[in-house]
Amino acid sequence: LSCAFLLRSGFRHDHSTTKKGLIGGVLQRWLPFWKVLPSPQRKSGALSEPFSPDCSIWPGGGVTTFVALYDYESRTASDLTFKKGERLQIINNTEGDWWLARSLTTGESGYIPSNYVAPSDSIQAEEWYFGKITRRDSERLLLSLQNRRGTFLVRESETTKGAYCLSVLDYDNTKGLNVKHYKIRKLDSGGFYITSRTQFSSLQQLVYHYHKHADGLCHCLTEVCPMLKPQTQGLARDAWEISRESLHLDLKLGQGCFGEVWMGTWNGTTRVAIKTLKTGTMSPEAFLQEAQVMKKLRHEKLVQLYAVVSEEPIYIVTEYMSQGSLLDFLKGDTGKLLRLPQLVDMASQIAAGMAYVERMNYVHRDLRAANILVGDNLACKVADFGLARLIEDNEYTARQGAKFPIKWTAPEAALYGRFTIKSDVWSFGVLLTELATKGRVPYPGMVNREVLDQVERGYRMPCPAECPASMHELMLTCWRKDAEERPTFEYLQGFLEDYFTSTEPQYQPGENL
Repeated sequence: LSCAFLLRSGFRHDHSTTKKGLIGGVLQRWLPFWKVLPSPQRKSGALSEPFSPDCSIWPGGGVTTFVALYDYESRTASDLTFKKGERLQIINNTEGDWWLARSLTTGESGYIPSNYVAPSDSIQAEEWYFGKITRRDSERLLLSLQNRRGTFLVRESETTKGAYCLSVLDYDNTKGLNVKHYKIRKLDSGGFYITSRTQFSSLQQLVYHYHKHADGLCHCLTEVCPMLKPQTQGLARDAWEISRESLHLDLKLGQGCFGEVWMGTWNGTTRVAIKTLKTGTMSPEAFLQEAQVMKKLRHEKLVQLYAVVSEEPIYIVTEYMSQGSLLDFLKGDTGKLLRLPQLVDMASQIAAGMAYVERMNYVHRDLRAANILVGDNLACKVADFGLARLIEDNEYTARQGAKFPIKWTAPEAALYGRFTIKSDVWSFGVLLTELATKGRVPYPGMVNREVLDQVERGYRMPCPAECPASMHELMLTCWRKDAEERPTFEYLQGFLEDYFTSTEPQYQPGENL
C-alpha cells in the first residue's frame, strides 16, 4: 500500500464472539466500568517502520490514488466492490457522497462511498487515526471488552487547533481500566512531539516510537483500537426515491398507531429498516418535501434516512439498528441489568444527537424512548425526527386522546401547539425518567388529561427510585415553565458526558516526560 507507513498482520482480535455472548460480556464488564463496546469492523495490524510513499497525483497537484479503509460489497450494478487496503484511482469526485473510481487491483470501475477511502499518502489512511472524534467517544471505543492495555488511537485535539491527541487504554488496581490522553503538539518546522525532548518528523514516526518504548507514557502502544465501519451516505448513488419492488420485508419488528416497522432488504443486498405508514397518515407531497430536509440531517447519533417510497402507502427506509427501540430494550432482559453509568452514557448520546438537531434549527416534536433506536454495544440514535408534524390524524392533531404522547409533551406545545427545540428539551427530561425507571410509563397512575392539569398547576414528577438527586435536578431544569429558561441540548450533552469526570487533568503529563 502506498501509505506513509503500514499496519500489517500481527495485532489480532477474536471476532467470533456471538451476539448473546458479547452482550453478556458487556454487562459483566460494565458493572465496574463505564464503557460502550465497538464492533471491530476495521481490523488492526502490526506496526511496521515508517517509509516514504509514492502516490499518484493529478497533473495539477491533487491526489487521485486513494486507499480503501474498509471492505465494500457492491449494492447495484454501477457500484464497485473492493477490499480493505485496495488502491483506487478516483475518476470523478464531483458527485458528492459517491465517487467514480477504478480499482488498481482488479481494473474494474464503479461508484464507491467516499467515506470508505482516504488519500493513500495521508494521515487519514492510517488505521490508528480516528480524526474528529470526541474525547468521550474515544473512551467508549477504547474501554472495550476485547481491548487490552496499550490499545490506542490518535484523534484531533478538541481544545487546540492543529494539535492531536494520543488516547491510550491503561489499567491500575485503583481505577481498573481507564483511558489516558496525551496532547501531541506540532512544531513550527512541521514535526510532532509529546515531550519537547523527543521530537519526530511525522505522526507515523511518533506512533512507531511509542509502540517500541513507553518512554514516559502509561504503557507502550500495543494494538490499534478497532473502528466501527461507518454507514454509507445513502444506499447508493441516485437511490433516494426507490421502487416498492426493490424492498423485501423480512421480519416485523413492531407496530404503532400509524404503521409498522420491519427489518428488510434493499435490492437483495443491503439490510435496512422500513417504516410502513398507513394510507392517509400524511400527505405524500408534504412528506416528500419534509424528507428532503430530513435526509440532509447527518450525525452519528441520528438514524440515517436512506430512501423513501413516496406513493401511498409511504415507506421510509433507514439504517437498521440491531437492538430495536430504546423503550423495548430497557424493558428486556439486557436492559434490566443496565446500571447508572451505562444509562447516563446512553442519555449523553441522545443529547449529542439532539444538540446537532438544535444547531441545525430543526425540531423533533416527538422525543421519547420509543423513538430512540439502539444498536450493538449500547449505541443510541435519535429516530423519527420531524415526522410528527406531518401526521394528519384528527385525534393526533387535536393533541388529545390515546394517540398523542401528552405525557412527553411540554405544556405550551400540548395546549397551544408551540413546538420548539425547548419543547424537545422538556421531552428529553421525561425521557430521562424512562431511562431511570427502565421504561416505565411517565406519571404512573395518571391519565393524559390529569397530567396536563397537574403540570399546569406546577406538579413535576418526583425523583425515581435509585436515581441520583443531581440527575433529578437536571430533569427539573428541563421542565421549567418558561421555555427559555430550560437548558440547551449543548449544555445537556456536556453535563451528561462529564457526569462521572473526576478531578484528573484533561491531558496526562506522562511520567518522566
